[in-house]
Amino acid sequence: MTVTRFAPSPNGPLHLGHAYSAIVAHDLARAAGGRFLLRIEDIDGARSRSELAEDFRLDLAWLGLEWDEVPAQSTRLADYARAAEALRGEGLLYPCSCTRAEITEDAASIGPEGPVYSGRCRREGPVEGRPVAWRLDVAKALAVTGPLSWTDALAGEQAARPELLGDVVMVRKDEPASYHLAATLDDAADGVTLVTRGQDLFSASHVHRLLQALLGLPVPRWHHHPLLLDAEGRKLAKRRNSPSLADRRTRGEDGLLLAAQLRLHRLPAGISLGSA
Repeated sequence: MTVTRFAPSPNGPLHLGHAYSAIVAHDLARAAGGRFLLRIEDIDGARSRSELAEDFRLDLAWLGLEWDEVPAQSTRLADYARAAEALRGEGLLYPCSCTRAEITEDAASIGPEGPVYSGRCRREGPVEGRPVAWRLDVAKALAVTGPLSWTDALAGEQAARPELLGDVVMVRKDEPASYHLAATLDDAADGVTLVTRGQDLFSASHVHRLLQALLGLPVPRWHHHPLLLDAEGRKLAKRRNSPSLADRRTRGEDGLLLAAQLRLHRLPAGISLGSA
C-alpha cells in the first residue's frame, strides 16, 4: 500500500507552497488507493506554537483533503533518544561545540545545504564548558554500511552520497533530535512508503538513506516535487511572510478552487513552479 505524509512544523502559518506539497502527497496516495497521513513536527523549541496545529487541520480540510493523523513528534522523544544512543554506542556520533560562525569560518566546502562542517570537534574534541550537539561521523558510518542507493520517483535511481552534507547533526544543542534523525524515524514508525517533499530536501535523502541502513529501518521510495517560487525565484517561506492559507480561508476564498488551480499549475501572479 502507498502511504504518504504531510509533516508541517507549527512555527508559522501554512502558505501556498505547503498547500501544493500536501496536495501532491494526498493525490499520490489516493491515486494508488493508499493512505495520506498528517504528522505535526512540533519539536522546534520555543518556536513551536501548539495552537497552529488546529489551523493546519482547518487549512487542509478547506483544500478538500482527507487524512489520517499520526502522533506528533513531541510524543516520540524517547524513540529519538534510543536511536541516538544506539548510534553513540556504535561510536558513530561525536560531540560538537562549534558555533554557527565557527562552522562557516572553518567550512570544508559549500554543500547542498550550505557550509559543510570541517570536522574540527571530531579531530580536536569539543570546547569544555560549551553545550554540544551530536554529529554523525559520516565516513565511519559509510564504512559500516558500504555503498547505498535510493530511488526518487522523478529523478530515478540515486547513489547515496551523504558525504556531500558532511557530518550532519543528529541531536541538536537545544532540541531532542535534528530533522534528519526525527523525520527518518517517524517515517519508518508511520509506515510511510513514499516520502513526498520539496526538491529543496533532495540532498537530505542521502543522509536519511544512510540512517535507515544504520538503524535497520525500512527503505521507502521518494518523490521530490518542484517548489512554488516567488517573483524573485525564491521558494515560498514562513520567514518571508508568504501569504498564509489561513488568511485566504478566513477572507472567504474557495479552497477547493485553489486546490484545483494548484493541481493544474494555474498559479497566482508572481508565483512560479521550479526547483529553486
